[in-house]
Amino acid sequence: MLTPAATPTDPRPPKIPESVLVVIYTSALDVLLIERADAPGFWQSVTGSKDSLEEPWQETCVREVEEETGIVVGSPEVPLSALQDWALANVYEIYPRWRHRYAPGVTHNTERVFGLCVPSGTPVRLAPREHTAYQWLPWREAADRCFSPSNAEAVLHLQRWAAATKKG
Repeated sequence: MLTPAATPTDPRPPKIPESVLVVIYTSALDVLLIERADAPGFWQSVTGSKDSLEEPWQETCVREVEEETGIVVGSPEVPLSALQDWALANVYEIYPRWRHRYAPGVTHNTERVFGLCVPSGTPVRLAPREHTAYQWLPWREAADRCFSPSNAEAVLHLQRWAAATKKG
């Protein structure tokens, strides 16, 4: 398993600059947004980095969704087939305030976008060290609330992705 070495000031290994963005939504196109604990007022979809370079994208999604929301992908309520790879990858500059989490010299991240359709009323259990609040919003409002441009863009395309998933 290839993982970057830990830095002397942080015992955790640096984050791998490959992550997932999972837009969790209902059939009514209400979108789940969660507020970052380390940045109050920053609302987003589920995001998270791979644990290793070899970790498959889908595995990263399943792990991050459960860690951040308590939603278990692969359960009877949310089957694995509800998770869709939207075949989109965003490459963006890592905000300077979070660069210390990565190896020295890493300035960009590649983010793979997925959608996860869950039943209305799906319970949410936040990881308190990561997120402080959540809300379900209609997709257009959710896009306006996202602090990340790539997250907002993914939510704005939700109607098209959801329609394509129903046809497929």
